[in-house]
Amino acid sequence: MPPKRKSVAATSANEGTATPAKRMRNSVAATPASAPAAPQVEITPQTGEKRGRGRPRKYPEGSTSKPPASDGPKRGRGRPRKIVAESEPDAGPEATTPSAPKRGRGRPRKETVSETVATPEIKKKDGRGRPRKEPASETPATPEIKKKDGRGRPRKNPAPNGEPEAPEASEAKAAPAIKNNVADIKRSFWLMKAEPESRMEKGVDVKFSIDDLAARTVPEAWDGVRNHVARKSMQEMKKGDYAFFYHSNCKTPGVVGVMEIVQESSVDESAFDTKHPYYDPKSKRDDPKWVVVHVEYRRKLGKQVTLADLKSHAQPGKPLENMQMLKQSRLSVSSVTPAQWQYILELAGEEPLEEFTKVETGEEKA
Repeated sequence: MPPKRKSVAATSANEGTATPAKRMRNSVAATPASAPAAPQVEITPQTGEKRGRGRPRKYPEGSTSKPPASDGPKRGRGRPRKIVAESEPDAGPEATTPSAPKRGRGRPRKETVSETVATPEIKKKDGRGRPRKEPASETPATPEIKKKDGRGRPRKNPAPNGEPEAPEASEAKAAPAIKNNVADIKRSFWLMKAEPESRMEKGVDVKFSIDDLAARTVPEAWDGVRNHVARKSMQEMKKGDYAFFYHSNCKTPGVVGVMEIVQESSVDESAFDTKHPYYDPKSKRDDPKWVVVHVEYRRKLGKQVTLADLKSHAQPGKPLENMQMLKQSRLSVSSVTPAQWQYILELAGEEPLEEFTKVETGEEKA
């Protein structure tokens, strides 16, 4: 079925209501292909002038509503330029000076070299914050050196002329003071370990406690030592030296009493006894390896100083820091300094008794 044709009246009505652009398209479509192409001119409905690209002019040519031309500068697109102040009528063009420099976009231009830049006045601070550096030409004032009272690290730089030298740094905190003069004490102090609980060694019970020593009526031979460092300590023991009785290899190890060395080192006969738990086949009678000392009970401490107590006072800077027994825990015989001896007694709530009395030598007795 062929398409319906529009009536002439409908076509004329559509042309009357169509926009200029649509009318142009319709006119171009209606023009035969053989006819020469006429120049196309867009007609602005309001003014009838030629339409260009962009926004149409507000006041077309020939319009009577155009405002009168202004004497001021022509206004263009973008930011309006500032009006330069008019110079005085009497002044010549050479005397005309703008009231302010022209402002342009972007970074302001640098001042010419000929112009002298005013140095801003430096406001003096009230002492807070970092002090400003003085110019190199000025000689900095030497700060007054405050004299220390000897505490802390000594200063590196020597004292200025006329000022006495500061005292050296104070010595490290000393160990507990000993009431008697240690230099006059002609004895040494020791610590000797024994096992207070039953333990069978080759069918023999090696138990020996402070109570067992107290029950002895004659001096007890401290035998069974099989360590070369401990043997050397026993060979250095002198009659009249004192030793701590230390309970070892038990539930609560620690210092429990005091005993005295009453007989110096001699050959350990237990090393030759094959039935003894500490028999040593390498030790010969013509060349004995081990020694004993004889000790006697003096007193039992009212409070045991446990191993945990000793370790708590062996931290760096504390009195028991260099105690040999804590440094070499496997030694059964070790040395004790007089200061350590007194400190351990203080931990037990006691004071040194006869062990800190002056020992008379053979020369003094004569």
